[in-house]
Amino acid sequence: MLRISKLTDYGTVILVHLTRQARLCPASDVAADTGIALPTVQKLLKTLGKSGLIESARGAEGGYRLSKAPHDISAADILDALEGPLAITECSGDDSSCEHESNCSAGGAWQQINTAIRKALLDVSLAEMRNPSNEFPLVYRVLGEAGVQQQNEASELITGISKDNP
Repeated sequence: MLRISKLTDYGTVILVHLTRQARLCPASDVAADTGIALPTVQKLLKTLGKSGLIESARGAEGGYRLSKAPHDISAADILDALEGPLAITECSGDDSSCEHESNCSAGGAWQQINTAIRKALLDVSLAEMRNPSNEFPLVYRVLGEAGVQQQNEASELITGISKDNP
């Protein structure tokens, strides 16, 4: 199963929170506002700062803010900062060290899938994560025109579920 870590999930919550701040935001405020424990917030802010996604200022009026506009930060940027580059298999990463790579006929397919996932992550900005659409634009982008029927079916299924569970 492909799943981001809890720390990456929390890091994304922190970044979304910072998109809504007009001023520098102290770590203690981020923790209080997000409900994430202060030590975890501090650890994530340090990591996000090292990656260049946020910047900090010291002092009484200090705190943290995004270093770029929310529409200039992609989901791929966030994952790269918190988890490292996406590699769904050993051979899909830049530093591949799979001992079976020379004999594997499936590796190229996994690399193609890895590239498609990365493109989808690059297409979603932090601004969109802050204000997600009610539609499923990624289904169409990944599947192409042949996926329109599947997208419509998925939308109808989700709409039906949300009507049943308000």
